[in-house]
Amino acid sequence: MTTVAVPAAPAAGPRPLADVATMVRRSLLRAVRYPGLTLFLVLGPLVMLLLFVYVFGGAFGAGVAPGVAPGAEGRAAYLDYITPTLLVLTVVGGATSVATSAAMDAAGGIMARFKTMAIAPGSVLSGQVIGFVVQALVAVVLVLGATLLMGYRPGADALDWLGLLGMLVLLGFALNWLSVGMGLNARSVETASNTPMVLLLLPFLGSGFVPVETMPSAVRWFAEYQPFTPVIETVRGLLAGTAPDATTTLLAIGWLVLIGVAGYAWSRSLYRRERS
Repeated sequence: MTTVAVPAAPAAGPRPLADVATMVRRSLLRAVRYPGLTLFLVLGPLVMLLLFVYVFGGAFGAGVAPGVAPGAEGRAAYLDYITPTLLVLTVVGGATSVATSAAMDAAGGIMARFKTMAIAPGSVLSGQVIGFVVQALVAVVLVLGATLLMGYRPGADALDWLGLLGMLVLLGFALNWLSVGMGLNARSVETASNTPMVLLLLPFLGSGFVPVETMPSAVRWFAEYQPFTPVIETVRGLLAGTAPDATTTLLAIGWLVLIGVAGYAWSRSLYRRERS
């Protein structure tokens, strides 16, 4: 009797979209299992909101809005001024968390394990980036809700809200890719958690908390040309319902695209390299 050999079924290859969806789900599940990183996204901006509005706002408001009297009127004016900054800082906080997450996976050998599996190589990092963008957007909604309870009233229309969403998503992707690179390049998880802190400092050295016109010349020059100032000013204009300056908006988008592309290339290069 002759036996006919049946060819073996080909091994299942990577499915990029399905693999990315799986990695996004893994990232969101980690947020549930490790709530400390998630709470940081919301509690950090909320603490700054309460501190800067109720402690410093009465005096600062008179400085950012000419003609406003210190006190309750100043606090209301400063709430309007600082809200866009805190929304941007909420997204930045998510980026610092993704660096820690990437370093944990690299140090724990999980990424090395993923390299041996039949999954799309780009899905491992993309899933983390997308997952933290989703978390950051949820945190932004919560922080914005807190400002509304405190009396903030944006003047944005439907197109402004759509533009705001696009700007925050672009900011999230740009900073997350950069932070993934920082996390993979770090020698330890502790180092990875500290390296992206520079991203949290830059809004303080821009127009986030005070107008750049009030700064000394050298500091003002840096504040005007660093990436976060055009981003914050664009978000501020969209929330206020006044059309943001076209040059400022294009500069913000250009910065974010440059940061995102550089961060993506750096992260993919580090992922391909064997961890020493």
